[in-house]
Amino acid sequence: MNLVRYHCCCSCYVSFKCTKFVTFHFKALSTHAPPPRSQIKCLNKALSFLDLIKSPKPTTIDRREIHRRLIDYFLQAHRGQYVNPPSTDNDDSDFSFSSSKPRNPFERRLFKSSIFKKDDAISMLFEQYRQGLTVDAAVASNAFSACGSARSLYFGVQLHSLVIRIGISVKVYVGSSLVGFYSKCGELSSACKVFEEMPERNVVSWTALISGFAREWKVDACLELYSWMRNSMLEPNEFTFTTILSACMGTGSVGKARSAHRQTIHFGFDSHVHVANALISTYCKCGNVCDAFSVFEGMHNKDIVSWNSMIAGYALHGLAMEAIGLFEEMSTRKIKPDAITFLGVLSSCRHAGLVDRGRLYFNLMVENGVKLDLDHYSCFVDLLGRAGLLKEARDFILEMPMQPNAIVWGTLLSSCRLHSNVWIGIEAAESRLALEPGCAATHVQLAHLYARAGLWDQAARVRKMMKCGELKTNPGYSWIEIGREVYQFKAEDTFNLRMDEILVILDILKDHLAAPDFAPELHEDIDSNLCAIV
Repeated sequence: MNLVRYHCCCSCYVSFKCTKFVTFHFKALSTHAPPPRSQIKCLNKALSFLDLIKSPKPTTIDRREIHRRLIDYFLQAHRGQYVNPPSTDNDDSDFSFSSSKPRNPFERRLFKSSIFKKDDAISMLFEQYRQGLTVDAAVASNAFSACGSARSLYFGVQLHSLVIRIGISVKVYVGSSLVGFYSKCGELSSACKVFEEMPERNVVSWTALISGFAREWKVDACLELYSWMRNSMLEPNEFTFTTILSACMGTGSVGKARSAHRQTIHFGFDSHVHVANALISTYCKCGNVCDAFSVFEGMHNKDIVSWNSMIAGYALHGLAMEAIGLFEEMSTRKIKPDAITFLGVLSSCRHAGLVDRGRLYFNLMVENGVKLDLDHYSCFVDLLGRAGLLKEARDFILEMPMQPNAIVWGTLLSSCRLHSNVWIGIEAAESRLALEPGCAATHVQLAHLYARAGLWDQAARVRKMMKCGELKTNPGYSWIEIGREVYQFKAEDTFNLRMDEILVILDILKDHLAAPDFAPELHEDIDSNLCAIV
């Protein structure tokens, strides 16, 4: 009996629910000599019926297990024929490789890809596959991690097809890496589907799925998944909590951050430096600097990330002297600051208008050999611009050792709007549009600047460009937490059902700022223009 007849028999038996006969013929087929390559497609069609084999009242897990066992049985019986089939020059239909050069389009693209390098996980996986060896699950897991880090969805999907073909997709480490890969690529539906189909899950699998929702700032989904994981009798690890805290940080939900903090204390992870650093950043981003500093003070083993997180938190809230105090304490303790430390100190100086101190720290960074990047230059431009030193800021940009990006020019543009400097503002806006021609906000600002300078033709030209390019500015969103629920709203938002309550809170804040006994904390070397703005 040849392959096609086996195929027909299996099809008929499946149609009449005769599962015993299908299994008998399948076992007989596996003892046959390997069929020629021209009949492989017929065999693949026969295999497509295997998932129909079922008991009278099967469960989903039963069907998958039967399907998996039959495919594993087949692959073991014909491993030499189907794992490393003989290739021909005209056949690029499957994963058949020669030892000298890539054969199919997928491998050719991999060789040209930046993520495919000598001795990495992807090359090791295909080397094992070429030689007909058992593909190591650890190598496949690392290969998916590489694709996820490169956000290479195309290559990762091809690797997914390969691990299904060689029968290792059911292994927990491979499945966890698949969930992580799809999560990093923003394919949450695919990540959930892979997760649901995993016959076995561990804490890595759950954490990988939670991280996918955390990247989308879906903190409620993260907490719900965490609850399901606990119900499955699995205990979280430190990476689970850092992932949940990152979601709380993105939404600004301090109540849920405190809940996560209590869980870290319950499981004893609050003493772990990575979890503590995540707590500091989360509390700072959620507006609770006091709790962040309490966590920082309670740490026994602080690393450079701990100091940087606390300094950045102080800078975010305009507490310049506290940030500078921590920086000086680092020097006292002989802790060497890095580029991120200096960025935090410069940011605190720009928020408070400490121009002289900002110059001091910028020059100190150069003297210590710290590598400066565009963020440092942009921060220093903002420091000068907010203080009204617009010409100096412009000259500083033109003398930069690297090409300024759109953020640098946008920083100068914001300062020009603040101090009503039309001509430098026009130069900054035009320079930014040369780098980001699709930025609608810059078009609007440039049109306003042309109008203020009396250049009505230029203003009309910019607005016509916006109309022709269908450029529209995106409204900015704000949010407020009420009863552990975060509510988003925007200007002239008519769809928010609680807008009246939000406006009442905003009116209270406005009255508080306008009260005669309210005075912002200022420092001695703040520029007079900045004082006038405040």
